[in-house]
Amino acid sequence: MKKIAIITGASTGLGREFVKLINARNEIDEIWAIARHQDKLNCLRRQMGTKIRPISMDVSNRKRIEEFGFMLSESGAEVHYLINNAGYAKFCSYGDLGVEESLNMIDLNIGGVVAMGLVCIPHMPSGSHIINIASQAAFQPLPYQNLYSSTKTFVRNYTRALNVELKDRGITATAVCPGWLKTHLYERANIGAAKATRRFCGMKTPDKVAKKAMADADCGKDISIYSLYVNFCHIGAKLLPQKLMMKFWLMQQHIDPYSRTRK
Repeated sequence: MKKIAIITGASTGLGREFVKLINARNEIDEIWAIARHQDKLNCLRRQMGTKIRPISMDVSNRKRIEEFGFMLSESGAEVHYLINNAGYAKFCSYGDLGVEESLNMIDLNIGGVVAMGLVCIPHMPSGSHIINIASQAAFQPLPYQNLYSSTKTFVRNYTRALNVELKDRGITATAVCPGWLKTHLYERANIGAAKATRRFCGMKTPDKVAKKAMADADCGKDISIYSLYVNFCHIGAKLLPQKLMMKFWLMQQHIDPYSRTRK
């Protein structure tokens, strides 16, 4: 029976780093690399070899998820790794986004994670792993990034609870909570809003986060946090009131919520 890994958002950034790491594992026969752009996936296959199976798909589209589920069932493959990396952010106030774009962020960041899990778990044997990418933004409410941080809070809590529910099947679920990463996320996130995230403290490269996440998942941990800075933020969010944490965030970003412009 073919042993596979499934990675969403696989063509660039953190997803691409996971592809690299799993591609080096001899026990995995095939990597189903999922992203929206077929040309980027084809480039990934040319660079990393025939173990890569490119699948162009928008995981916020429920019909495509259903079709993917049929394809997975027909393949008869065992899913040893499911890595839900696809997602996006918008750095702005609530009124800078329309209804459709706001709901699409929820559909992708939350709905895509849940749907891929429900489709893949029946095909996962004991000893397999789910890795869901949350964020440092999951630790507290973040004004002017309210939707993104809320979706990542869901991913973090959902994954840790799922890890308990899957113990009887021998499957582990790990929520990865990275800080700022040097990826293309910021290009899409920055829409030129008057009040928005523009200071990115403690930025790291995605290869280090992916390596730590894989190690933590293999050890059965339900959460993976890389760097002293993000660990400090995690502890602070546990100890301090959320109102105070939000004030610190606004000070860091130089945003005055009572003004119509930034400081």
